[in-house]
Amino acid sequence: MNISLKGKNALIGGSSRGIGKAIAEQLAESGASVTLMSRSEEKLQKIIADLPTDQGQNHGYLVVDFTDFQSYSKTIYSFFENNHVDILINNTQGPEAGGALEKDISDYQEAFDLLFKTVVYTTELALKHMKANTWGRIINVASVSVKEPLSYLALSNTIRAAVVTWGKSLANDVGPFQITVNSILTGYFNTERIEQLNAKKAEQLGISEDDILADMEAKVPVRRIGDPKEYGYLVTFLASDNAAYITGTQIPIDGGLLKSL
Repeated sequence: MNISLKGKNALIGGSSRGIGKAIAEQLAESGASVTLMSRSEEKLQKIIADLPTDQGQNHGYLVVDFTDFQSYSKTIYSFFENNHVDILINNTQGPEAGGALEKDISDYQEAFDLLFKTVVYTTELALKHMKANTWGRIINVASVSVKEPLSYLALSNTIRAAVVTWGKSLANDVGPFQITVNSILTGYFNTERIEQLNAKKAEQLGISEDDILADMEAKVPVRRIGDPKEYGYLVTFLASDNAAYITGTQIPIDGGLLKSL
């Protein structure tokens, strides 16, 4: 099955590294023009320079800070005044790790602004063109923790679950416009985020980061953590015409990590 996204425009959050970067690379390989979003202009410029343009793509980037909603909302509004997207990948960095008893109400508000408000606002802006064009793909990068919460990620557990249920509701409303909305429940992947979380856990438990990683791999039925490229493959399929009948879903990509159905 060959997937062509030629002529499609994609906007990808958190795309200067890790999963977001892998998604951008795979969408571009399939012919889409991609606009990257991140705080690091230097990283964005380097990625753009390496993306393929052999199918007539025109790539770009936005320098944004998802943690500053007021600033972010101005930047993204200005972008949509002169641009449109067919494929929206809602992805941001995660909030600070920590258990429920370590967080206060201000922490939850910051996480809500980071993970939920940015997603809903960006989607609202993207939907105008998608509805007019009767075609669109909205893909939310979420986590397996919305089904099986991780005790050290209380903020992420809580707010990402809200994003997933919102996505399910939205899918019902935009389905008649041939717009699909799906959430991906992310397992363990070889990213800087995992390295940061493992470093913190290793310090707290007084063991090595290698031991933390080995324990993670042992919990995954396929006995390894994921390659971000594999994530990009799934997103590219969901963004294509081949996935037109898939919407309102929450799809785990976790090597079998989740124990629940």
